[in-house]
Amino acid sequence: MQKIKSLMTRQGLRSPQESVNDLSPIESFRIPTKEDLRELHEEPTDPQAQQEIINSIEEVYFSNDSFDIVKYELERLPPVLSLQELEEYRDKLKQQQAAVSKKVADLILEKQPAYVEELERVTSLQSGLQLAAVICTNGRRHLNIAKEGFTQTSLGLLANQRKRQLLIGLLKSLRTIKTLQRTDVRLSEMLEEEDYPGAIQLCLECQKAASTFKHYSCISELNSKLQDTLEQIEEQLDVALSKICKNFDINHYTKVQQAYRLLGKTQTAMDQLHMHFTQAIHNTVFQVVLGYVELCAGNTDTKFQKLQYKDLCTHITSDSYIPCLADLCKALWEVMLSYYRTMQWHESHDQDEAAVVSSDSNNVIGSEENSFDRNYVKKKLEHGLSRIWQDVQLKVKTYLLGTDLSNFKYDDFIFVLDVISRLMQVGEEFCGSKSEVLQESIRKQSVNYFKTYHRTRLEELRMFLENETWELCPVKSSFSILQLHEFKFMEQSRSPSVSPSKQPASAVSSTVTLFEQYCNGGNPFEIQADSKDDETEDVLASNGYESDEQEKSAYQEYDSDSDVPEELKRDYVDEQTGDAPIKSISRETLRSRKRSDYNLNKVNAPILTNTTLNVIRLVGKYMQMMNILKPIAFDVIHFMSQLFDYYLYAVYTFFGRNDMFESTGLGLSSSRLRTTLNRIQESLIDLEVSADPSGTLTAAEERKEKVPSPHLSHLVVLTSGNSLYGLAERVVATESLVFLAEQFEFLQPHLDAVMPAAKKPFLQQFYSQTVSTASELRKPVYWIVAAKAIDYEQMLLLMANVKWDVKEIMSQHNVYVDALLKEFEEFNRRLNDVSKRVRIPLPVSNILWEHCMRLANRTLVEGYANVKKCSNEGRALMQLDFQQFLMKLEKLTDIRPIPDKEFVETYIKAYYLTENDMESWIKEHREYSTKQLTNLVNICLGTYINKKARQKLLATIDDIDRPKR
Repeated sequence: MQKIKSLMTRQGLRSPQESVNDLSPIESFRIPTKEDLRELHEEPTDPQAQQEIINSIEEVYFSNDSFDIVKYELERLPPVLSLQELEEYRDKLKQQQAAVSKKVADLILEKQPAYVEELERVTSLQSGLQLAAVICTNGRRHLNIAKEGFTQTSLGLLANQRKRQLLIGLLKSLRTIKTLQRTDVRLSEMLEEEDYPGAIQLCLECQKAASTFKHYSCISELNSKLQDTLEQIEEQLDVALSKICKNFDINHYTKVQQAYRLLGKTQTAMDQLHMHFTQAIHNTVFQVVLGYVELCAGNTDTKFQKLQYKDLCTHITSDSYIPCLADLCKALWEVMLSYYRTMQWHESHDQDEAAVVSSDSNNVIGSEENSFDRNYVKKKLEHGLSRIWQDVQLKVKTYLLGTDLSNFKYDDFIFVLDVISRLMQVGEEFCGSKSEVLQESIRKQSVNYFKTYHRTRLEELRMFLENETWELCPVKSSFSILQLHEFKFMEQSRSPSVSPSKQPASAVSSTVTLFEQYCNGGNPFEIQADSKDDETEDVLASNGYESDEQEKSAYQEYDSDSDVPEELKRDYVDEQTGDAPIKSISRETLRSRKRSDYNLNKVNAPILTNTTLNVIRLVGKYMQMMNILKPIAFDVIHFMSQLFDYYLYAVYTFFGRNDMFESTGLGLSSSRLRTTLNRIQESLIDLEVSADPSGTLTAAEERKEKVPSPHLSHLVVLTSGNSLYGLAERVVATESLVFLAEQFEFLQPHLDAVMPAAKKPFLQQFYSQTVSTASELRKPVYWIVAAKAIDYEQMLLLMANVKWDVKEIMSQHNVYVDALLKEFEEFNRRLNDVSKRVRIPLPVSNILWEHCMRLANRTLVEGYANVKKCSNEGRALMQLDFQQFLMKLEKLTDIRPIPDKEFVETYIKAYYLTENDMESWIKEHREYSTKQLTNLVNICLGTYINKKARQKLLATIDDIDRPKR
């Protein structure tokens, strides 16, 4: 092997790899020499033997090129060297080497053509590689040029750009950090500007930015500072929310709600808002009352500030009570108005949000959360209405009960009721509450106050009646109770700007509520002087005439037909059909018809007295109180009815009570009137002059509710015939009562509207049994005048002197007829004289004439019943006298038919009855007295029937008279 290597070394041969690496284009491959080949051929040429020798070579020689043969062989030497063995071993190695060399040489020779061919290819490849090396060298040179001229510059630019971008980002971060550091200043400015949503938005954005730059050490401290700032904003936001309670500002509240929404605390805000409203009510009323208490105390003592609100209310003086109440209600109104406007804001906002949600259905989860918040807020606000109003009621109730109102003037007390009524109206509009707390507290005070007030007024009314001279109070013909100050409230249209005491009880409330009316300004509890109340009442007429022109025209001849309605120009109008008979009316009849009203010198002004006006004014005041405080409506109407009862009882006691005339059985006082008078006497009139000390407490209480019976003033004279026994005073008294009844009739719808349903039967009974009987009082009052105005006794004496048993028919009537007619003419004259003082209405004159004619006719019957003897001619004379009386009487009066005309005629005709007819006639005509019927039996039939038949008729008369006894 070593030989081969040495041979290859001598030949300049190398391994293929070495040859390729070190090959140059000019270098040629050398072929082994002949000597080398000969030396190789000297070795054994037997291929088999040669192969055996090669096979005997140890494996270690074929391991690798780094194998050290010398070292290996030296290490194998035995410890004891033998030359022969060494030589033998050396020869063996030489043989092996020679075999290997031979084998290699053979292989080389065998592969030499392929080697030469491959060598040529290698040479060619070497040339190509050299060319490629030249190209690469040139490329590298050009790349170096490009690197120096372009690549380094561009990459430098890119590097600088990247560095610039990093620096810009850093600058932006630094600016953001700088802005975050200055955020507290801007937040303070925004809070001063009350831009709470902007402040919270900025704070949240800063917190978000701070979390982005939390890797900077300076940001960690800023983050905690922002959290403190956010908490501070929430505190200021709560303060801003509390301001809403007293003065609602829509822009301010919108900002606050937006801010709470950004914080995600909408429900918390609503809870806080209700707490603030409750606190606002307490603080407001306390400060208002405290201000008045300190003002009245006149010092700056702080002891009042430590008092409870209930105790503080007891220190309010009477003078400052009303202004304080007004200011208290005004302050509470502002709180409730703010709550009302808060609800309005949420309703409007919810509608807008609902519209937005319906148009955008993408964000379902967010819309559901908003809907839940809206429902929560809505329910909270609705529930808060009753809570707020309950707090208001309790505060006002405490104030009301803190002062004794019993000594207040009527107008002051009415004002208190007016304010409380307006407050209850506010409560009803605010939450639909009936204000039971306020109603109960004011009802108790009102009933107690009103009982005392009514008792005083009844005593005053008794004093007025006892000092009343029943002179006519001159008022204009256009007088109406609505012109009186006390009834101004009925003229006002019911609107929020008019207080309840000045509103009609039956008026339909306007659709505009107080909150809508005063939503943008003003206050329903402002104390404003009513300019109309300052006006003078223009109801009185001068000298009984409304103007000089009317006074002149009153005395002109009363012949003009122009002012007479067509139906009055007729002689008679059928009440059923309204048709008039064909007979025309004469001017004389028209004149007499006009004269029957006895109104030639007075206009048709209402007849009333100063006492009547006083009662009407009291009724107006009572209605004011009733209209303001409807829960005590029954008590007020009951007291009001007592005013009318007492007035009616006084008029009856003064002018209508006469036992002698009431016993005539003419039915002058109807059963309804007698029942009413008895009821009044039992329930209202104290018949005992002095209290009985031995009486029970219950009896004393009952008497306390009663009033002594009034006594007629000694200035009123009812016994003079010249004045027709006080006819003027009687007319004024009865007609003023009728006028008062008419006013009660006018007020009935208003009273019925406020009367509780359970108590309405009382009101209906009062009108049907008391008010409607006022006109019925005319009959007993004027009956006394009619009974005294004509001398009926003188007429009976004249009739007694007449001979009725004449034997021939007379053509001339008797003297008593002329005397009676003269009495009527005198009565007519005196009636005209009285009418110059007081207008005598047509119903009054008719009643007077009816009474006189009825009494005259009954006197005629009584005179005829006194006849001892009578012939048929005498009966004819009776008819002649009566017909003459009727003919002359019809010229004096328009009343048709003449009252009791048939009463006389039937009695006269009874003289012609037979025995059989008389019995049935007696049974049918029970209106005649026993004496009159007995006279018929004794005088008419006495000479024609036997004693037994007469006794039978007298027994029949006695049977008829027995039930009357």
